Amino acid sequence: MAALIAAALAMAGCSETMQTSGSAAMMVTKGYAFAPPAFRPFCARQPRLCSTGGQVKQVELTAARRAELQAVNSSVNARIKERSDASAGSADDWRVPTKEGDCEDFAILKKSELMKRGWPASALLLTVVTLGGQGHTVLTVRTDKGDLILDNRSGAVRNWSQTSYHYFARQSQSQNGKWTQIAS
Repeated sequence: MAALIAAALAMAGCSETMQTSGSAAMMVTKGYAFAPPAFRPFCARQPRLCSTGGQVKQVELTAARRAELQAVNSSVNARIKERSDASAGSADDWRVPTKEGDCEDFAILKKSELMKRGWPASALLLTVVTLGGQGHTVLTVRTDKGDLILDNRSGAVRNWSQTSYHYFARQSQSQNGKWTQIAS
């Protein structure tokens, strides 16, 4: 998966040197990027979960909403067993997991659970990152207090600039089915 993501992102003009600025609460995007290859087949099966349509681009982050983000992140992380598609003998396959899945499956389930709780799809963006040369997918939640990351590698919900990831691309908020590059 990492090689495919790196190749797709490189063709979109991304590079390994893009990093967080350390203090920026909100991601800045710059132009379009190629979607991960398994994104399109997933969207054909689950168009609702690929949607970023809607008027709300940032959610007001109240104490109750922050607690809800934490609860969804922790709950999904606790009940889904991590298993890569490669270890299951298949190609990259994005899906809503029921018992096991890999990073994008965790992110998709978190998006689904938040949408069921009334969170707008337009503020819930699947996001591609790397750490140590390995591709990874997280869920970015756009709030008025900054872009927050829900991750299967961490129980903490953190601002994107407080993670050690290199951020490459995420779903576009303005065009359904498109992805945008994340500027450093």
